Amino acid sequence: MDLNHGKYLGVDYGDVRTGIAECDPAGMLASGITTVKEGGMKNTAARVAREAESRGCKKIIIGLPKNMDGSEGSRADTVRAFADILSELTDIPIDFFDERMSTMAAYRFLDGTATYGKKRRESIDTLSAEIILQGYIDRERAQKKI
Repeated sequence: MDLNHGKYLGVDYGDVRTGIAECDPAGMLASGITTVKEGGMKNTAARVAREAESRGCKKIIIGLPKNMDGSEGSRADTVRAFADILSELTDIPIDFFDERMSTMAAYRFLDGTATYGKKRRESIDTLSAEIILQGYIDRERAQKKI
């Protein structure tokens, strides 16, 4: 376990709602923080930059939506545009993680916990950000073992 890993911020960007998660300083466990509804790409990027900086994060991981064949479509272009704006607002390095199936996994989890209605809508984006970030740190840890 690398206790000096540092915190990462995970982001599931959406036009209306954006989920945010962070991992512990050892880089072992992602936890959802909040869902922001700032309105507009620039306002959301500013909020994400403030969250990352105030939490002392050393990297921002953004979920990149890909098609099932691995190609990128218009939604990935939107996320990359968001990342470009974010990179102008912070010096914290930004990386991407393939978010295919993260929302579906979040829905399955919420189904299993019988979370429906307003509570489901309020938690889906944060949970998706948590799944994206956990996938990233798990992959990072697995690559270090190779």
